[in-house]
Amino acid sequence: MAMLSFEKKYRVRGGTLLGGDLFDFWVGPFYVGLFGVTTIFFAGLGTALILYGASQGPTWNPWQINIAPPDLKYGLGLAPLMEGGLWQIITVCALGAFVSWALREVEICRKLGMGYHVPFAFSVAIFAYFTLVVIRPVLLGAWGHGFPYGIFSHLDWVSNVGYQYLHFHYNPAHMIAVTFFFTTTLALALHGSLILSASNPPKGEVVKTPEHENTFFRDSIGYSIGALGIHRLGLFLALSAGFWSAVCIVISGPFWTKSWPEWWGWWLDLPIWS
Repeated sequence: MAMLSFEKKYRVRGGTLLGGDLFDFWVGPFYVGLFGVTTIFFAGLGTALILYGASQGPTWNPWQINIAPPDLKYGLGLAPLMEGGLWQIITVCALGAFVSWALREVEICRKLGMGYHVPFAFSVAIFAYFTLVVIRPVLLGAWGHGFPYGIFSHLDWVSNVGYQYLHFHYNPAHMIAVTFFFTTTLALALHGSLILSASNPPKGEVVKTPEHENTFFRDSIGYSIGALGIHRLGLFLALSAGFWSAVCIVISGPFWTKSWPEWWGWWLDLPIWS
């Protein structure tokens, strides 16, 4: 395969952020690096703690396993292991694994001479998680405001927080986030379908070129953003969805404690209605 010769050229020492040559090697197709080791450590420890917590609970049903955050009475202090301390350690492990993975991506980008767009994009997802389990609980004064680790328990938490503010979909930042999520889906659908239609022509016809792709959208909607432009737009839309998701939850509680429909009272008070 042509890729094998390409990989051989770039699989060289150097580009590491920490650790030097200590873990600067590959295992099969996977680059290790110091941050690959720390990722495995944190992910493994966190998973083991979740299994330990499940072993102390009433069920092994994967839908009902729940690792709950500390009770609000513990505030921002450390809680006993089985009363939320497990959740605190698992949260540290999760953040350690996520940040380690992002830094590992940085090292791979340095080796390939690429930009840091991938680790930057992943960092926005980390920021959204960090907002839920650190920033918002700290602003509210208790780790108990973080979400529980579990499937049904997590869904219940989302539902309860929504009802706590009566109609969460009236949250303006939530509206923006949902709009970006839907628009991201639209952009990916348009882009993916265009590439597939151009690269999979009917039998007997040649694969079409970017000129065909640009012409399609010029003919259908009057404008084509271009091959590079659609990827810039897609990245912007996706990261905006994650960013505004973090904003919508961090303002609910620390900065707005009433029901969200009440926030829109300013609209009804505008002079144009009187």
